[in-house]
Amino acid sequence: MVEANIDLEKEDFASLLEASLLEDGGIEGGVIEGIILRVDGDHALVDVGLKSEGRIPLREFGLESGKSPSPGDKIDVYVERYEDKDGLILLSRDKARREEAWDVLEKQFEQTKTVLGSIFGRVKGGFTVDLNGAVAFLPGSQVDIRPVRDANFLMGGSHEFQILKMDRVRGNIVVSRRAVLEETRAAEKAKLMEDLAEGQVLEGVVKNITDYGAFVDLGGVDGLLHV
Repeated sequence: MVEANIDLEKEDFASLLEASLLEDGGIEGGVIEGIILRVDGDHALVDVGLKSEGRIPLREFGLESGKSPSPGDKIDVYVERYEDKDGLILLSRDKARREEAWDVLEKQFEQTKTVLGSIFGRVKGGFTVDLNGAVAFLPGSQVDIRPVRDANFLMGGSHEFQILKMDRVRGNIVVSRRAVLEETRAAEKAKLMEDLAEGQVLEGVVKNITDYGAFVDLGGVDGLLHV
């Protein structure tokens, strides 16, 4: 009898919670915590504390370092639709990660901190960058200090970026790798100028050759080598 009452109370609580969320409009388009129950075909079934179970396409878990979902795992999920044709709640792990990423990125943007990301695609005028779930636009002019003809060497690797602007409502983030490189270069230049002295032997890269000499990059400072 006691167990039956407990089960009834749990069911009543789930019904009340569900009714409250639906009334407030706070279930669809929001992020909630769930527990993975099992893997069924190409979906993971998730308990989100409501009467109906939710499901997430397994392909979305491939974005998290190849980790496969296991029963008992606690995850944050984004509610796409309350009930689909099968009476299940349609969830998204991918969109939940995106929301989490936006929260972190907004704080870093306010504090003018750099962020880590990976360039993964080309679009008109630039590249797309994955910022741990949120997708940003990297203009071609912001890739490097100097124009880059072939950016293949940058694809897939982790790079540091400065967020130039972001609009959560429109889902737009614009980043710059150039700004980070310029800041690093300025710091290196200041250090070099502080340590520079006559008689030193330095290694440099020839940038340009003219009739009267060659301009050499000494790591932030240009020098003229007479010829």
